Parts: sequence; C-alpha cells; structure tokens
Amino acid sequence: MSKLARKRMILWITLGIILIGGAASLVFLYLPPSHTSYATSEGAEMKFQTSKDKFLRYDGKGNWKEIFVKGVNLGATVPGHFPGEFPATEEDYLRWFQQIHDMGANVIRVYTIHNPVFYTSLVKFNRDKGENPLYFIQGVYSQEEQLIESKDAYGGGIPKAFEEDIDKAVSAVYGDLDIPVKPGFAGGKYTTNAGAYLMAWHIGTEWDPEMVENTNKVHAGQAPYQGKYFSATKDASPFESFLASMLDRAATKEKSYGWEHPVTFTNWVTTDVLKHPGEPLFQEDLVSVDATHVKPVDWEAGYFAAYHVYPYYPDFFHLDKTLETIPDGKGGFNTYKAYLRKLKAYYKDIPIMVTEYGVPSSLGVSHLGPGGRNQGGHNEKEQGEINASLTKDIYDEGYSGAILFMWQDEWFKKTWNTMRFEIPADRRSYWLNVLTNEKQFGVVSMGSGKSDKIIIDGKLDDWDTLPKEQVTEWQKTVPGINRMRVTHDEAYVYIGLDLDKDFDPQKSLLYLGTDTEPGGDQPVKELPNKKLSDGLENLIVIGKDNETQVKIAPSYDFHRRLYGQYGYWMLPELKGEQQKAFQPWKLAVSLTMTPPDTRSSHPFQDETVGTLKRGTSDRKSAQFDSLTSWQYSGKQVELRIPWMLLGFADPSSQQVIDYSPLKKGRTFSTTKTAGITLVPWIVDRGTKQVSWPGGSASTLNLKDQPIYKWSPWETVEYTEHLKSGYYDLKDVYSKMNK
Repeated sequence: MSKLARKRMILWITLGIILIGGAASLVFLYLPPSHTSYATSEGAEMKFQTSKDKFLRYDGKGNWKEIFVKGVNLGATVPGHFPGEFPATEEDYLRWFQQIHDMGANVIRVYTIHNPVFYTSLVKFNRDKGENPLYFIQGVYSQEEQLIESKDAYGGGIPKAFEEDIDKAVSAVYGDLDIPVKPGFAGGKYTTNAGAYLMAWHIGTEWDPEMVENTNKVHAGQAPYQGKYFSATKDASPFESFLASMLDRAATKEKSYGWEHPVTFTNWVTTDVLKHPGEPLFQEDLVSVDATHVKPVDWEAGYFAAYHVYPYYPDFFHLDKTLETIPDGKGGFNTYKAYLRKLKAYYKDIPIMVTEYGVPSSLGVSHLGPGGRNQGGHNEKEQGEINASLTKDIYDEGYSGAILFMWQDEWFKKTWNTMRFEIPADRRSYWLNVLTNEKQFGVVSMGSGKSDKIIIDGKLDDWDTLPKEQVTEWQKTVPGINRMRVTHDEAYVYIGLDLDKDFDPQKSLLYLGTDTEPGGDQPVKELPNKKLSDGLENLIVIGKDNETQVKIAPSYDFHRRLYGQYGYWMLPELKGEQQKAFQPWKLAVSLTMTPPDTRSSHPFQDETVGTLKRGTSDRKSAQFDSLTSWQYSGKQVELRIPWMLLGFADPSSQQVIDYSPLKKGRTFSTTKTAGITLVPWIVDRGTKQVSWPGGSASTLNLKDQPIYKWSPWETVEYTEHLKSGYYDLKDVYSKMNK
C-alpha cells in the first residue's frame, strides 16, 4: 500500500471514529436515561407518589420510602436580562446544578418552561448520579394578568390558553416539542426526555382573591368538575373546579407519555383555608382555595397541597394575637411556626409543602415580621440564619417539603415601596437597586461589576488597579482633602478620599453634598453662614457610626412627596426648622389602615434605609458584612452609595427623579442628569470651623465644583458568589433524616 493510500485510510478511520463517537454522544444525551421506576396497575412508570400525608420515593428495590423534599426555586435569568429572555447557558445550569446538589438539596423548582438547554443540561448533569440525582418540579404559569383583569377564571379564553400551556410544559419535559422562539417566551426544539428526573407538577400562580371570589359568584351553582384523573368534590367552589380541570388536563397529557407524577396547584396565605381575625385587610382574608376540594380519581402518583408562606406577609403574622402561642426564645413569639402548625392540622390527610419561603439580603425593607424576620434589611449572614431557621420550622411541623425562594438574585424584580421610583421600569434589569429587597432573595449573590474589584475596607490601594478611564480624580478639592476619586458600577457610586491627616470622627465631620439637577435646598444647619448657587438633592454625612448616612433635601424627599400632603396624606407636614432640614432617607413598610376600609386601625410605618454601615465588603474576612457602605483607615475614607439614595431612577440611562408634582396615579417623572456635582466640606467639632471649597467667601458657585460623569450602559458586568446561607442550608439539610 502506498504512503498516500495509507494516509487516506488513516484519515477515513479517524473520521469514522469521530462520527461514531459523535453519534454515541447524541444517543447518550438524547435517549431517555436509565432509571428504576415502579409500574402502575396500567403500566405507567412512577418514581414518586403520595400516601395519606406522606410524600414517597421508590427506591428501585420494591420499597416506597418517605422523603422530605428540600430544594430551591430556580429563576430563568441573570443580571442584565428579564426572565422572558432566558439567557442562562448550559455552563450556568451545570454550575448551579452541581452547587445545589452539593448543598444537599434533592430538587429544584422552575415556574415555567425553560429553553431546551435547561432540560438537556439537567439530564447531562444527572447521567452519573445513579439513584442520587437532582430532581425538578415543573411549574406552569397561569394567565395571571388576564385573570386579574377579567376576574373570571372561565372567561376570555383563559381555560383554553391555560390548557395549551400545560400541554406545552408536559411535551417539553418529555422532549416532544418544537415551538418557535417568541420574545418573552421559551422556545425551540425540545428533544431531551427529562421525565425520569421530574418529581412533580406545580400548576398556576398565586391567586388574586377578588378574582377567586368573583369567579365563584358568577358561576355559583355550577356542577363540580368530574374528570378522568382528577375531580372536584361536592364541596368545591367553581374556582376549585377550574383547578381540578387543569390538574386533570396535566395528568391526561402526561399519561400519554407513559408516566405519572404527583401534582399540585400553587396557593398562598392570602387564599388559604384558615381564618385570621388579626388581619386588618379584608382582601387578605376574603376567600379560600381548598386543596382538599380536589381529589385524584385514578392517579396512583397522588396529589399534595403547596403553599407560599413568608414570615412577614400578610400583616397578621405580626398583628394576630391568636398566633402568639409558641415562644421564640427571644422574648417574643414564633408566629410563623404557629401558622404552619394550624395549616398542617387542617391538611392532616394529604401531604403539604411550603414551596416558597425566605428572606432577602437587601438594604431595603418592605414588610416587618416578628422576631426580626423582615422582608429585607438583612446582611447575607442574617439572611442565611433566618432561612435555616424557617427551613427547620417547616420540617419540624411535619411538612413534606420546603423549597426556598430563591437560588439566584434577580435584578429585574420590583417591590411595592420602590417600584414607583424605578423609572423606566423596563430598565430595572440593567442596574442593581439594593433598596429593592425582591432583587436579593438568592442563595447566590449576583453582585455588581466592581464589587470584587473595590473592597470597602478604608484602604484605597485597590483603586490603583482600575483602568484610569474608569476613575475620575480631583486634587485639593477642599483644604483637608488632598484627593477625591469617584467611580461607579451597576449598584453603587464609589468615593475614595485621601485626607491630609488621620480621620477622627470624634473630632470632625465630613460632608459630601450632591447636586444632580436644578432645585434642591441649602444645607443651613450643616453649612452655617454659607450659601451655594443652587440647592442640593442629597447630603452624605460621614462621622460617628450612628451619624453616617445619606440625607435627602426636604423639597426633594420623594418618600414624603408620595406619602405626604401631595400624595397619600399619610405623613404629617414638616413644620418650623424641619421644613429646611435635610431628612433621613426612608422607605414605607406599612400604610395607614383605617376602618371601615380595614378591619382595624394601624398607623403608617417607615424605616430609615439611608444609614451607612461601617465594615468591610471583603468576602475573605471574618468581619465581612454584605451591607457595608463605608470604612476609614488612617487618612483614607472609602464609601459606596446606592444609586437610589442619590435620587436615581435609572442610572443606566442617567435618569433622576425630578421635582415635578406627582402625575395621575401618584406617579413620578424623571429628568436626565448631566452628572453628580460633588460639594465636600469638613466641620471641626470643637471649633465649629468649616473648611469648604469656597475658602473665605460666603458663597460658592456649583458650576466650579467637581462633576462626576459617565456614559449610559446597555450591558452589565456582575459577580457570582455563594452566600453564607448556602452553608447554613447545607448544615440543616444534613440533619434531616428523611
């Protein structure tokens, strides 16, 4: 054989090996994975089932064993994107799956169909896990907006649309779907059969109580739904019949693929089966949706109840005296555990899971819970400890599962007490507003782009590693400050100060006034006998720990504008000197409640969120605190200020809240800023002497002051870290014996 012939033969053999290997890989990836399952009386496969109040797993050896379902809800997005874009990659999924599996969880829950890469990645991850894979619970969104708008579950084509979505979800799980990709929806060719790793179906979203009540009223007298696999009982309401029909649809579709899995529908405290005499809002105790009013008829995999239960919402968790039955060991009561006990006592004959719970690690707070279990205001350490305690409460009360909200932080989220200030709303995913607690529920921190590059520790050497074009620097801005540097990322404005002597908060106060638009107020008290050519919007005060904060100008204060005399009239007018004083930066946590609109009276409540916590943002340090805002060391002072505390509605497009009167619907408007004008000064506590940029003059032209500018952005950088709560959950999971 000639050399040329031998080369050709070697080439063809090599190509053949590559083709065979590739084909084998495809077969390995797309064929249903090997698994052990139980055959139902009709020959369908089954891996999980319910029995009385137990959730069971087949062990492959002829035994059904009770398990405690423990896991996390998994979102469909990463920073810089909304969930309908489905940006997560195979690399993301595989990394997350490994971390979740290592944590000791046995399940993830997804709310809707993900892109095909999710199912392919999960099957790929589980290939070598044998009888210890990571399972998933597949959710199906209901037509939430249409339901709220129509207030009728049977109207406007809702049942047909819901059924179509259920069909798509089942087909996607079993790798039998090909749908075009549309904005806001998952799509593509689904060819991976992930059915062996499915744990259950979770249908619907949190139900609007007025919609449920109206559905029941409009369709009163309707005969209970009777299906092949699921039916409504004689006590079922029309809305519960609607749910029975949707569960039956899911079962019917799944049976065509030769499988049965347990099913449930989403529920929450607002539409639970209990009465709450201490709840002030009528709509929070208006109507019940009862899982016992739906029954499996011929579905051996069974059925269970699922609730979203948080320790701070609705308000009865801290107002209802009937829940003050279990001491929390801190002088108060564990009303969360008391509620769980009551709910479990009702659902004594079917399994019940809490499929959403948790607290966020955010600066902002929007609801108060007993024992400090608030919706926000926690650092990552506190968040982890609370989430671990909630998980233990759920387990100890005999529930069948606890699925934490949430695996990853989600920048696109909104919260009731900041959403009016985030304008435009369709740019929320481009920046991290740490005042919006909903963004930071994750076990995984999705931090802003410079959070690993600039460590807040009072030492500015890491600033020298940043590209020069990212930092704006000024020399000798005021006697006493040799150098001031400013930069930013998606969450913060960073400020580094080099002083001419060691900073001593006992002897002096540092101030940084900020101006972003015409208007504002003069800092009369903080800058006596001095005048600025224009007012300030905000004032950064740097002193003792209890003094250091961001204050807002009284005429600019959009918290007071919204809830005061020009908005909801829930805050009293400022009087006397207070009309000129810069105000603490606050967020509302509870609005005024007054009968007959509410059952009982409760005053307006707000929380100060402008306080700047001194510490370190160094994750390698034992003193790490994720809420750290500033630190000083010798002659250096370092700060990171959340964008919204400086009046920003959207820093990515340079939008700040303006001074215009509230528009219809009590909404704010914005204006584009040219940048942040900074006015630094120092006050000697002993002599009261002021060192400011104006020198001996009594007035200062702000046009001569440093202005920090940046370009708008359309893409983001972010960091990803496991929070300490990951290890708290891992420890709790390891002690659960089911």
